[in-house]
Amino acid sequence: MATVDVKNLQGQTVKQLELADEVFAVKPNADLLWEATKAYLANLRRGTHSTKSRGEVSGGGKKPWRQKGTGRARAGSIRSSLWRHGSIAHGPKPRDYAIKLPKKVLSGALRSALAAKYQENKMTVVDRLSLSEPRSKVFVGALGKLEVSPKILIVDEARDRNLELSSRNVPGCDLMRHHELHAYHVLTHDCLVISEGALTRLEESLR
Repeated sequence: MATVDVKNLQGQTVKQLELADEVFAVKPNADLLWEATKAYLANLRRGTHSTKSRGEVSGGGKKPWRQKGTGRARAGSIRSSLWRHGSIAHGPKPRDYAIKLPKKVLSGALRSALAAKYQENKMTVVDRLSLSEPRSKVFVGALGKLEVSPKILIVDEARDRNLELSSRNVPGCDLMRHHELHAYHVLTHDCLVISEGALTRLEESLR
């Protein structure tokens, strides 16, 4: 049975917590992580890019010069794709880049990402992520006591206004709820700090 130390915001170990082997003891699946990351980044794309085809460029209704006898190449319109200020041949048009993955693929990717962080000793579990006042100095001091990397992902079970206000000005730090967590978020941060309640909820959903 995998275990992890549970700490408080003073950096002291308060107890040990048993983890579900089917979540944290599995071998990370690189293929699932790649699929989930590709889909997440694709879904961020707005797809509003657009270029003008020959029928959409203004002007060019008249043939610039006669077909023969000038010594120049044949031309039918000054808005041809070969001309400066002309149309764009086969250019991008608005499209939807969204990729819809099965729920089992997404949960498997998240399971692999969490297992990788745990096995690399880059996951810190805290009993309660709550601050008495909204001060970044207090929050940064707590991170220092926990000895975590500057590029950190904080995952909590419930919304805490003081925690939100204290963490939003810290460079490299992101805060989210457990149900918003995606494998991409875990992979793009050096360290994961998660509350005991959020960890329990994630284990229940990923088993």
